[in-house]
Amino acid sequence: MYKNLNLILAGALLSSTLVHAAPNPERNVYFGDLHLHTAYSFDAYIMMGTKNTPDLAYKFARGETIDYLGHPVKRAWPLDFLAVTDHSENIGVFYTLEDPNSALSKSEWGQKIRANGVAAFWEIAGSLGTGKALSGVDAKPITESAWKKEIEAANANYQPGKFTTFIGYEWSSMPDGKYNLHRNVIFRGDRAPFPFSSIDSRRPEDLWSYLEANRKQGIEALAIPHNADASGGLMYDWNDSDGKPIDQSYAERRALNEPLSEISQNKGQSETVPELSPGDEFANFEVFEHLLISGERTKIDGNYVRQAYGRGLVIESKVGANPFRFGVVGGTDFHNGLSTTGEDSFDGGVFGTDPSKDYPKGDLAKQRLSRQAKLLGEHGYSFLDNGSGNLTGAWAEENTRDSIYGAFRRKETYATSGTRIKLRFFGGWEYARDLVHAANWVKTGYAQGVPMGGDLPARSQSKAPRFAVWALKDPAAANLDRVQIIKVWLDKDQYREKVFDVALSNGRKVSATGKAPAVGNTVDLKTATYKNDIGATELSAVWEDPEFDPKTPAVYYVRALEIPTPRWSTILAVRNGLPIPDDVPATIQERAWSSPIWYRPAR
Repeated sequence: MYKNLNLILAGALLSSTLVHAAPNPERNVYFGDLHLHTAYSFDAYIMMGTKNTPDLAYKFARGETIDYLGHPVKRAWPLDFLAVTDHSENIGVFYTLEDPNSALSKSEWGQKIRANGVAAFWEIAGSLGTGKALSGVDAKPITESAWKKEIEAANANYQPGKFTTFIGYEWSSMPDGKYNLHRNVIFRGDRAPFPFSSIDSRRPEDLWSYLEANRKQGIEALAIPHNADASGGLMYDWNDSDGKPIDQSYAERRALNEPLSEISQNKGQSETVPELSPGDEFANFEVFEHLLISGERTKIDGNYVRQAYGRGLVIESKVGANPFRFGVVGGTDFHNGLSTTGEDSFDGGVFGTDPSKDYPKGDLAKQRLSRQAKLLGEHGYSFLDNGSGNLTGAWAEENTRDSIYGAFRRKETYATSGTRIKLRFFGGWEYARDLVHAANWVKTGYAQGVPMGGDLPARSQSKAPRFAVWALKDPAAANLDRVQIIKVWLDKDQYREKVFDVALSNGRKVSATGKAPAVGNTVDLKTATYKNDIGATELSAVWEDPEFDPKTPAVYYVRALEIPTPRWSTILAVRNGLPIPDDVPATIQERAWSSPIWYRPAR
């Protein structure tokens, strides 16, 4: 007996050692999601009927089989990290309706929700939009208990070296009841104070004060803006919350407290749009044109990351600090606790799904593909406007909280539209032209330059910097079409942008017009499948800026594109024998966006 026990213990020790390998100084990429809701979010429970708890969400994300809608479901592959980010406003309160004897169940609100959940949702959302607490309900003891359970779930599911959890929540500020200024708050460690919500204040500056006060007490956290595309121009505005031009203090506080921004998720990408980037042939990708909870078209100026990078350069030239010095991440923002990112693992709403169990069929499939059906009832927008879940890639020494959070802080992160593209990006002054072909090129990249998220060292010379880029396809997804570097630079009191193709598949070359020929399209719309006989499995290059001006501040970031593949709406239509919608793209080019590298002239 004891001999067997010793063997078991030795095996467990060996397994632990193998899982929690020694830290890699050249860093590994870890894929995760920093934006997921469960039944503890008021909208997920009331509007969508979600019953999954934070504990189940973590278990599903790390690859375990869980019960969902009465049957087992499982992810196609496990995530490396996850943060459950339930809305801080009335967190966990409405989940108490599961108990018919709870105070909420017996209250007037409980009766309203049971009678008409959709109507109750809009009444509650309207109240939160004006910063008012839920009337007639003592929410404090419920929210305190729910927050304790959120922390317990994150800590219980943390497996250092294998699966990392982050305590988090969403601060859901919505000025005028419609403009999105939401942030996800991500804590580094195993403890966190009670959330600061938009009921406390709808001003981001006050959220920063909360983070700064906690930091002085040894509790580190950061905030991640999301869905800038639905902010009505407020997310990356020229002004602060009081309408005053951004000054140095605001810029420094924002850069400190918000080192990351979500560039893509279920409700569209926030990189750029054709109206802002007419010279960018790939700008028209998963564009979400509406406000967050209505079909009203949103203002474009101030909504997009590329524009923010340009505005940041302009502001820095005037006040000496850049408020928009952020890296990028991607997320799902799904509201059923199932974090999935495949085009075939998305049900057309705000839910992840196991395609073998819960894929929409019959009338539900028709609804998802109809322009007339609205996601949030008559006030909402079409299901077709949504996209599949997105991912965050983080380069870290090991799969632990401290290491991955360190990647967040130094902005060595990137986003993908859902596939596991591996992407590296370095900038330096002394890189050899054939650097990416060297066996130890990553070590040299760090030693002689900076990775994504960094600043090029100042140089008083006219020599142009060189950038090393490398992309590797997801082994289970499509080949790569191209890798691009997007440059944004200061031009007096304005900014300009340009897209450079730096690595192309299939031997293609950039023409005299500055454009490259299309990679082609192998998608069969009759079967919603594609062939991987075009494109490349790997692309790399060392690129030198041909238009470099040492006197001009600039920002550089990478975008890697896959070959065309079927969009979720095409897959759903074909599987149900329905017409493919003709008012959204039938195919898409999945992609990855890196965090930038900044250049500042020597002073």
